[in-house]
Amino acid sequence: MTFAYQILIHTPVWVFALLAFLVWQGIKAMQPRTTPIWRALIVPVVFIVWGVSRIGFGHQDSAWPFVAWIAAALALLPLGILTPRPFEMDHKSGEIIRPGSAFPLIRNLIVFGLQYSVGVISAIDASDRALAIIVGRAVSGATAGYFIGSTIALLVAYRRKRVVE
Repeated sequence: MTFAYQILIHTPVWVFALLAFLVWQGIKAMQPRTTPIWRALIVPVVFIVWGVSRIGFGHQDSAWPFVAWIAAALALLPLGILTPRPFEMDHKSGEIIRPGSAFPLIRNLIVFGLQYSVGVISAIDASDRALAIIVGRAVSGATAGYFIGSTIALLVAYRRKRVVE
């Protein structure tokens, strides 16, 4: 119990705020909603920034963490592009209309959990720290790659629907 307590008290406050925001966004996404395109990009941008921030240029003695990040980003980028969330468009306002879905909440919690776990593992003096760093970079790269792909898919679909206007 004290181990879990130590992890929680050493977790920065912003992490709890981010978790609350992601849960709130996921719960909102369960209901159909109309939103401007910029608002639909907030969660992807948060995860892209979080994923990119963990690259850690100049902090390793080896190139393998960076290679793991790039490989994972390139592996999941197509998944993000090929699995766009459906939406309709209000041509008068330019806003997107999305059906309700539990997918964003589940996705947000899984990605947050993975990123949080990587942060915890990196903070603990593990016996095989090099492997933990490489796995952490791979998770961060996969996160960034997936959300870059999903952002590309959203913007391409949005542009196509705007042209149809």
